[in-house]
Amino acid sequence: MGLALVKQNVEDERPDLSIGHIGLRVRDLKKSSEFFKLVGARTVFRMPSMAILELRGGTHLILRRNKNAQSADASFDLMVDDVEEMRQRLIAAGYSPSGISRGGVHRSFNVIEPSGVRLEFTSSHATGPV
Repeated sequence: MGLALVKQNVEDERPDLSIGHIGLRVRDLKKSSEFFKLVGARTVFRMPSMAILELRGGTHLILRRNKNAQSADASFDLMVDDVEEMRQRLIAAGYSPSGISRGGVHRSFNVIEPSGVRLEFTSSHATGPV
């Protein structure tokens, strides 16, 4: 049996689905929180062991302090409207992002945030209101 989904507001062109929460374990909660604010996240909640930051579309990024967190690649990428501007913003703030690579759909670069998590920033190709 299939599930029928009925839009509450038929004039709303946004997709019906979004990612609610994503998380990272970070060694330095303060520096990692500041990094995500630099790249455009908004602080929603902060306590000594956790910070919640909001991304476009309402997705919440949950940073949990873990002094033993290992450097790793994030399991998600961050999509931005202007990948070149974001790369320059990070350089101006003292980070060392990779060069921009060009794929079939996206342009992207990588950077390591203060707790050692390698993040990929990709160009947006969203269609319509998101």
